[in-house]
Amino acid sequence: MTEGIESKDADASVGTGKTVLGLGAMAGTLVGAVGGMIYATALHGSPLYGVLTGAVYGLAFGAFFAERCSSPGAGLIWGLAYALLLWLLVPAGLVPWLAGRHAGTMVDAARDNFPELAGYLVTLGTPLGIAMGLLAEFRPQPGRRSYVASRAIVVGGLSGLVSSVIFHTWMLKGGYFPLTAGISEAGARAGGASLHLALAAFIGVAFGLLFQQDIYGYGSSMGWGAGFGIFWWFLGPLTLHPLLTGMPTDWSADHASDLFGSLVAHILHGLIVGVMYATVDRLWVRLFVESDPIRREAEGPGLRTIYSLGWGAAAGLVGGAVSAPIMVATGVISKLAGLESELSLAHALALHLLVSAAIGMTYGLLFRQEGLSIGRGISWGWVFGLIWWYLGPLTLLPLLRTGEADWRPEAATALLPSLIGHLVFGAMTAFTFLLLQRSYARWLLLDPRHAAREKRRTRPEGTPAPALWLFLLGMGILLPILLG
Repeated sequence: MTEGIESKDADASVGTGKTVLGLGAMAGTLVGAVGGMIYATALHGSPLYGVLTGAVYGLAFGAFFAERCSSPGAGLIWGLAYALLLWLLVPAGLVPWLAGRHAGTMVDAARDNFPELAGYLVTLGTPLGIAMGLLAEFRPQPGRRSYVASRAIVVGGLSGLVSSVIFHTWMLKGGYFPLTAGISEAGARAGGASLHLALAAFIGVAFGLLFQQDIYGYGSSMGWGAGFGIFWWFLGPLTLHPLLTGMPTDWSADHASDLFGSLVAHILHGLIVGVMYATVDRLWVRLFVESDPIRREAEGPGLRTIYSLGWGAAAGLVGGAVSAPIMVATGVISKLAGLESELSLAHALALHLLVSAAIGMTYGLLFRQEGLSIGRGISWGWVFGLIWWYLGPLTLLPLLRTGEADWRPEAATALLPSLIGHLVFGAMTAFTFLLLQRSYARWLLLDPRHAAREKRRTRPEGTPAPALWLFLLGMGILLPILLG
């Protein structure tokens, strides 16, 4: 009898999988054809070629990724990663290779094809991903996390508003509103500030509605926020903002270079939205979801924080030591902390290790629940290193030295060698932190009750985290190279 039931369940699972595959392929073909037509029209190409190409791309996405797109937010991330991969393979890879361009000119070819990158992301990846995610709302998904729209709107809107307030002082000083680049320059200062505030709140609400089910901790929320910021830069300043002012859309690399400061602002705004969302959302859960006083923790919040800070500091020291040769070779290490004068090598190394330990503490606090395997840990470590490159050399260090952030593409180009060091630092910090955390985790998981609690906090298999890693790391590294 049991074998018969299991056989029926297996047959039902296979049937459901075939249905999802068929619906995904059909929907992907249709949405891809429409997106391809819009893409061809925007780039003044052949509509017929655009429709056929979009249909093929959509068919492939629906066939291979429909089951991965468990929600509109997950679908959006998978769609963006798919569009980036397609662009790397075809316009930036296969087409220049067939044209006989050598590796030395591949960067120039990629820059020439930057409009195709924007088109792939906006007209193909975005609609395909969201469409597949909407289809997932109509099929059963066992074990799926609960979704509360009111919670997403309130928490997301508040996070967006707070992040805008953090930008407030700098906006008043420079009169520049990075989230509304291309719209508010022609308006009054008061109108620009109001529009900036409204758009920040809208971005926060959209973030909450799309990614509520994918946020498991502060670190991953920062990653999702940074990725969403890059996406919004393509959708907003590069695409929608010119249309709202009656101007044609300009996806050229030269125009994107002019908006590089807005790109960095969108990334940092996304980081702040992510941290604020994770903070306010956790408070919401404490107040309205897990308010039962019977629930007990194996250790208090203070003890967890102390462990995370200690492991993070040790991991940061290891990451700083491993990345130090790269920082020395690139000449970055002698200019740390925004100091005007050059430091001796010994003093610079000591300061580098001290800063590395402090930054490692932030990794321990933000990513403790994320990197519980070597592959995941190193991936989140790369994200952490990329975040600190945008936050540190591009933003905080210039602020300390001159009082102004240096978001020029030329500055980003000059700092590209240090990006390698930041990525190495992030990977080694994450790996070391994982080793230090594992022995304690083994003891904690001996109690089934605590093991169940940790499992709820840990990211399960099948989430869109790999797509986020591909999109965020790919775009975060590629854009400074192409636009510098």
